[in-house]
Amino acid sequence: PRRYISGPNFNMSTPEISADKLIAKYREEKIPRVKVAFADLDGVHRGKYVSLDKFASIVGGTAGFCDCVLGWDVNDQLYDNAKFTGWHTAFPDAKYRIDLATERRLPDEDNTPLFIVDFIGNKGNGGGLHPICPRNQLRRILQKADDMGHSARMAFEYEFFIFDETPHTLREKNYRNLTPLSPGNFGYSVIRSSALSDLFHEFMDFCDAMDFPIEGLHCETGPGVWESAITVDDALRAADKAALFKTFSKAFFNKRGLTATFMAKWSMDYPGQSGHVHQSLVDASGAGQFHDAASKHGMSALMRHYVAGQQKFLKPFLSLCAPTINSYTRLVKGAWAPTAAAWGVDNRTTALRVITGSEKSQRVEFRIGPADANPYLIAAASLGAGLLGIEQQLDPGEPLTGNAYEQEANLPPERQLATNLRDASRDLEQSAEARGLFGDEFIDHFIASRDWEVREHERHVTDWQLQRYFEII
Repeated sequence: PRRYISGPNFNMSTPEISADKLIAKYREEKIPRVKVAFADLDGVHRGKYVSLDKFASIVGGTAGFCDCVLGWDVNDQLYDNAKFTGWHTAFPDAKYRIDLATERRLPDEDNTPLFIVDFIGNKGNGGGLHPICPRNQLRRILQKADDMGHSARMAFEYEFFIFDETPHTLREKNYRNLTPLSPGNFGYSVIRSSALSDLFHEFMDFCDAMDFPIEGLHCETGPGVWESAITVDDALRAADKAALFKTFSKAFFNKRGLTATFMAKWSMDYPGQSGHVHQSLVDASGAGQFHDAASKHGMSALMRHYVAGQQKFLKPFLSLCAPTINSYTRLVKGAWAPTAAAWGVDNRTTALRVITGSEKSQRVEFRIGPADANPYLIAAASLGAGLLGIEQQLDPGEPLTGNAYEQEANLPPERQLATNLRDASRDLEQSAEARGLFGDEFIDHFIASRDWEVREHERHVTDWQLQRYFEII
């Protein structure tokens, strides 16, 4: 029988799955088609439907997508500066295989099965993990963790605004004067969640059915903004859940005549939208490695090294975590987002918030991430930085207490974060540690993609420029 096990084991007990039994089950259920998908460099899911017969023919081997899907931007515009893919390569197929361990049923699509696919390398590099695939980059870092005797647990939480608009009305209004789902600043409002209880309940049930269950959902401050906390899981599954959550939340609301946005900041009138990542390390038995009841703040030596690594490498790795032009409109002082590489204990003004607790609950909240970050890359970057801290036996120093914004000027230059994508990308390009973790091929391709993003931004006239200069200059 054709069988496929989901990638390297990473100390996770992934059961062997029989494709033949799965296909037989689908035929018995009279399921006519399957959907396959992957997250591209920007975290955008691309994919397609395949007939059940086609699925049966490729599930034991490989199939391909045109490799332009790894070489274009969110607007399907091809990068003009990438070595890996472009007109000079003639756009061959990028081979993929189906990860049967990721099966989900789509409740809004007649229970159609959905699978995540993994891109694989060519014969020249042994047919292993494809270097440009973001999910593979997380696998790469997880393998490093496994080699060091650790497994990672993560939980993502997202803020997102919901509008009483459709994709057509958004464009007709040029994304201006939009009608929010509900008006006013109603953070944690029981009024709003009760008045909209049918939608809240339906959404949470949908997330349960999609296997990215939400453990908490509430209104945040701002018109029509919600915040969701996705249940903790092993790091790869957690990133899968986060990426799928963003895509299928949008689909859920679109089907109901609404639109959700995960932009880092859609309006300067409101706080930005975060994509925080709670994380910890466990050993082979599943026991937490961050807690030591006898140590200050309950932090084990391992946790101190991990936090120190994230603090040290947050600056060079920033563009992996804040990948768009818009990301940096959120990273400003006093806006519930960090602006320097600093840590604190239960301090929401720092980039790294240590949360004290038991062996199970002791963790660090990585607060730099905006909602627009690619879940696989922010997981890989934050975990990779922490592992470097363990390897190098780094110490984070004393935590910042009180308002970190007022103390950041006293921090050394290597802790001051870039304020725009161009500078952040340059920091990444010059990082030997990033190249060691992710490989030159990925880093060069990612840098090229961010350079393209910056140039696309710079060649457009904005509303701000028109309003500021049109008449007076």
